[in-house]
Amino acid sequence: MSNFFIKLGLVFKDATLRKRILFVFAALAVFRLLAVIPIPGVDVFQLDQFFSNNQFLGLLNIFSGGGLSNLSIVMLGVAPYITSSIIMQLLTIMSPRLKAIYQEEGEAGRKKFSQYSRLITIPLAFMQGFAFLTLLSKQGIVPNLTTFSLLTNVLVIAAGSILLMWIGELITEFGIGNGVSLIIFAGIVAGLPATINQLIFTFDVSQIPLYAGFIIAGLLITAGVVVVTEAERPIPITYAKRVRGMKVYGGISTYLPLRVNQAGVIPIIFALSILLFPQMILNFVANVDSQIIASVSSFILRILENGWIYGALYFILVFLFTYFYTAVTFDPDSIATNLQKSGAFVPGVRPGRTTSEYIGKILTRITLVGAIFLGLIAIIPLGMQAITGVTALAIGGTALLIAVSVVIDLIRKIEAQISMREY
Repeated sequence: MSNFFIKLGLVFKDATLRKRILFVFAALAVFRLLAVIPIPGVDVFQLDQFFSNNQFLGLLNIFSGGGLSNLSIVMLGVAPYITSSIIMQLLTIMSPRLKAIYQEEGEAGRKKFSQYSRLITIPLAFMQGFAFLTLLSKQGIVPNLTTFSLLTNVLVIAAGSILLMWIGELITEFGIGNGVSLIIFAGIVAGLPATINQLIFTFDVSQIPLYAGFIIAGLLITAGVVVVTEAERPIPITYAKRVRGMKVYGGISTYLPLRVNQAGVIPIIFALSILLFPQMILNFVANVDSQIIASVSSFILRILENGWIYGALYFILVFLFTYFYTAVTFDPDSIATNLQKSGAFVPGVRPGRTTSEYIGKILTRITLVGAIFLGLIAIIPLGMQAITGVTALAIGGTALLIAVSVVIDLIRKIEAQISMREY
């Protein structure tokens, strides 16, 4: 505990670190201000009814940072940017050129890759804004819009999403942590007071076992995410001895840490985006005039609303995205090449390709553990929802999963900044 207060003191004493943290708070304050500015003509009663009966919108509200629940000008949140990031990551598999830009061109390549993602975000924001307004208009939540009003509101909503993307980029560059993840986290935290008030006013003694189960699930999710995030598999590394004149260099031993979950919270965010985007399209298509298209869309939506099918898809997507993102961001070949160039080797393993295969084999095994565990933690709240019938449990579990992962990542980056300044 004393070590915690010492580090907290260092945070406030260091001017640069203090400015970075204050910048994050200021950026998130701007985001929360934008999230309470609604688009004109919203029927609040209809909106509450629509949200209470729709788990899809409840999950999507997490990505909007809470902006969707009151149809704010930033109602789309960072969902278009996340979708564009997924598209770009998938394109790296199909395009060797894009893969080379991302993995071989260093920081300049990463910036170019991010620029492509931002450009794709713009048309996606317009498409999603138009689909949402059309859907909500048919549900009677927003009034029947004229062509001019519809285009104006779509422009405002798309601009709000692009603005949030820019704020996220600023947080990443001038603050601490991942800006997009922190925006999602801020939206989750902002919804806590309303949730607590609802629990207080609707408290029923007969539901104490339900509340206890929810608390236990929350503690299990928190502990599980912490364990998986912090767990690592060390690979021993030895530097070869080099004699220069009368001095001997090298000969030291260290290790290469391989995290059980290299991808962090990204698989969860990606999996939810993949689940939510088709539902958004289907909700829009289900209201078209064509009877056949509307019937097919409604049928698929009913399938996705099945708790067991939804849970199975959620688990599979989290599992696959854990492997996918790990493969994109962690390249055993480049690690093996860098080790060979620096005169380092894994004891008992030949340098070069053999080392790359060895690291890849270990990474595959530990990622399997991380992917299964992360998938199971993700669907625990869905299982509780199937047992209790309370939709809020699934939404709350997903939010908790994202929040814990973001907090751990933020703490790690703050500690890294403190360690740099201690020297």
